[in-house]
Amino acid sequence: MSRAAALLSVAAALLFGAPAWGADPLEVRIGYLTRAEEPQIPQTFLEPVSEDEGVQGARLAIADNNTTGRFLNQRFDLVEVTVPEDGRVEDAVRDLAGQGIRLLVADLKEDALLAAAAAPEAGDMLIFNTRAPDDDLRNERCRANLLHVTPSRRMQADALAQYLASRKWMNWLLVVGRTPQDVAYADAIRAAAKRYRAKIVEEKRWTFEDANRRVDTGHVTVQSEILTFTQGTEHDVLVVADEADGFGEYLLYQTWLPRPVVGTHGLVPTAWSRVHEQWGATQIHSRFERQAGRWMRPRDYTAWMAVRAVGEAATRTKSADPAALAAFVRGPDFALPAFKGQGLTFRDWDGQLRQPVLLAGPRVLVSVSPQPGYLHQFSELDTLGDDRPESRCRNR
Repeated sequence: MSRAAALLSVAAALLFGAPAWGADPLEVRIGYLTRAEEPQIPQTFLEPVSEDEGVQGARLAIADNNTTGRFLNQRFDLVEVTVPEDGRVEDAVRDLAGQGIRLLVADLKEDALLAAAAAPEAGDMLIFNTRAPDDDLRNERCRANLLHVTPSRRMQADALAQYLASRKWMNWLLVVGRTPQDVAYADAIRAAAKRYRAKIVEEKRWTFEDANRRVDTGHVTVQSEILTFTQGTEHDVLVVADEADGFGEYLLYQTWLPRPVVGTHGLVPTAWSRVHEQWGATQIHSRFERQAGRWMRPRDYTAWMAVRAVGEAATRTKSADPAALAAFVRGPDFALPAFKGQGLTFRDWDGQLRQPVLLAGPRVLVSVSPQPGYLHQFSELDTLGDDRPESRCRNR
């Protein structure tokens, strides 16, 4: 056992008392559900192709849970299921339920997540959404058995807008990609602009082909295209909506006016980044890198938070009953330490995890939102995303 693990065990003993030695450990089983897909090829070879995003974070959290669990006579097991690309997530949910799984970490996109949550066997499950940022999942399409660990697009956009407003960069040029996800990100940016009284002075759709960037003269073509494309109305900052990662990186240093690039590229609002080093984040980076052989990414971090939320509930309640753990996670006494300077809690109106959002550049953490001065009557974290009066969730 490492020195850090030993210290954690001693602290657990002091806080929660020693276990009854010789008794069978309380077993907490957590499901992990994802769907097979083609790995996304990054724009640069500096970024490795990853085929294990998400699950590596869940595995690290299981190890963390068991570090404390050994002393408290608890054992945590992760049951991993990967659905084929053409498979049905409903069948996987049924199989997991048959194994007694009632706590499920779902690394799924929106439609698959909704199908999983709607399965008859999911009725008495608590499902943690660790991937889908879609705002309608927190509003019109919300579900009583869903908690959202990953920040919504609206939270990300608000975090960015607060920072831009604090710098008085209030006139934005918005560039939107071709995919539905790009359009959804742009919708969140428009909502944030309205909330913080910024002005989108011009909006442009990216229509160029992305395939020529690795040919011998690709940089010349890209340079001339972007220079012409970004001419137009005076603006303070260029906001890019390119979740598909097709073109956004090439906007940096190529624009007609010398302006910052923010959004999905440049200065990025995100749940997690390898440049984050505050509040003890370096130690989880080190542990994750030793385990996975790469940097922790946002999907890894949100999966880690979901599994750790169950571990925190088990520690506090001294129970392995899924219903008791789910009730505690949803309740007022739950707070998750997650290397962001404060305990994180779930909103009762839409199931979203309140959390600071990092504003990360390629090599440095620029800021963390909420920004100073943005106050709220209950929690400053509720200045990010849909607040209670704005929520359109009616199914919780």
